[in-house]
Amino acid sequence: MLQIDDTIISFDLIEREFICDLNTCLGACCIEGDSGAPLIYEERDKIEELLPVIWDDLLPEAKKVIEETGVSYIDEEGDLVTNLIHGKDCVFTYYEGNGICKCVLEKAFREGKSDFYKPISCHLYPVRLKEYDGFTAVNVHRWKICKCAEVLGRREGVKLYQFLKEPLVRRFGEEWYEQLDIAAKALPDAE
Repeated sequence: MLQIDDTIISFDLIEREFICDLNTCLGACCIEGDSGAPLIYEERDKIEELLPVIWDDLLPEAKKVIEETGVSYIDEEGDLVTNLIHGKDCVFTYYEGNGICKCVLEKAFREGKSDFYKPISCHLYPVRLKEYDGFTAVNVHRWKICKCAEVLGRREGVKLYQFLKEPLVRRFGEEWYEQLDIAAKALPDAE
């Protein structure tokens, strides 16, 4: 484990290679799993504000779920998460013609319709954060659907923390990321 400020970081973040390979996995992390994407309450509120902006891009089933039960729910572990369609797809998913599952929140951001990228848990994935009294644990969720991302990362020589620079800076700041980069490069087997 590595400590930077009030974070305890798994070495997996700096030792493992990773690049999302949407052409292979087709965005499975937005479809599979036992609950929706973790949210903080401010994100839920922002998403509710954005509904008029993203409404036309939502799947018909997603509109129905949101109308009936809202954009989020509390899962079995007591966490606030995005709502799901039939217990599977996140309500904010859409599919491109090539079958790749993507996020309508990110689409609105990229089209300049919103200043909200997407929930930080989605942007950071496969990193998962867990808040404790006095510190935040920064862990890597290993899942078979991301095996292709590990293979692509190894082939391209990109570490997970490098691939996730943008969301890590978004969550923790530039100075934190610079400290992480220095620590990663100081490891004995670092290139």
